[in-house]
Amino acid sequence: MIDLRAVDVDVVTFGQYMRPTKRHMKVEEYVRPEVFEIWRQRALDLGFLYCASGPLVRSSYKAGESFIENVIKKRKGVTILTDEKTGQVKAVV
Repeated sequence: MIDLRAVDVDVVTFGQYMRPTKRHMKVEEYVRPEVFEIWRQRALDLGFLYCASGPLVRSSYKAGESFIENVIKKRKGVTILTDEKTGQVKAVV
């Protein structure tokens, strides 16, 4: 992640591989949601403007919408906490 920030990458996503059929590669390990939260927080601590991190997250996971929303919030100096699953606003700080 440090290398990504060094070249000004602003958005990162972490998700879990899900085996679509028995002909595809097996899942070696299911990652717990707590681990995804650790990676999300590390990404934000490193300065990423947005990080989607969870077992069902895909690389395109609301990427454009979330990125623009977070850029606007950071420019205004306002923090808006939203639920990543529903997109609902949880708190404005």
